[in-house]
Amino acid sequence: MDKIKLEILGLSPSQSQSGSFALVLGEEYGNRRLPIIIGMFEAQAIAIEIEKIVPNRPMTHDLFKQFAEQFKFTVREIMISDLREGIFFAKIVCFDGVRESIIDARPSDAIAIGIRFDVPIYTNESILSEAGITASSNEEEEQEELVQSSNRPSTRSFGDQLKNASSEDLQRMLEEALGNEEYERAAKIRDEMSKRN
Repeated sequence: MDKIKLEILGLSPSQSQSGSFALVLGEEYGNRRLPIIIGMFEAQAIAIEIEKIVPNRPMTHDLFKQFAEQFKFTVREIMISDLREGIFFAKIVCFDGVRESIIDARPSDAIAIGIRFDVPIYTNESILSEAGITASSNEEEEQEELVQSSNRPSTRSFGDQLKNASSEDLQRMLEEALGNEEYERAAKIRDEMSKRN
């Protein structure tokens, strides 16, 4: 199975779930995005490492790194390995100099650990095909869609709007959400589109 390398593109507060964040991963040589909803603690752990902030006391993921180093383990890579019923699963691939070990983890924890070891993050084509969102490169089209959407009334809930929208409307809403970097909203639209396929 071919691995597809991902990079962290952004981390933003969730618009619908208080205390949650949207972690957006992007395909290294492509325009697909993989938004994953994560908890506040994991978002903080990722942000602290990205910004190279040194906390007064080690966080759990820092402790994992210190523990691994003491026992001569290193992390080789992170793999977003599976998607079941809308939940992502990950694996941390470790090496002790003799054998490779694979540890199951939540993607948020795996990525928080992976960035501390400065290792690549991968997924596979089936996950990107199922859960990935393609970012549009045509900014004028996105702006026009944004204007059109702002003129549309929205008295119904977002879920009802999705259920009652045509496939063309869903595609337009998806491109609009991506243009506005509303990745959580885009993920919900993508899920509705997937239900119909």
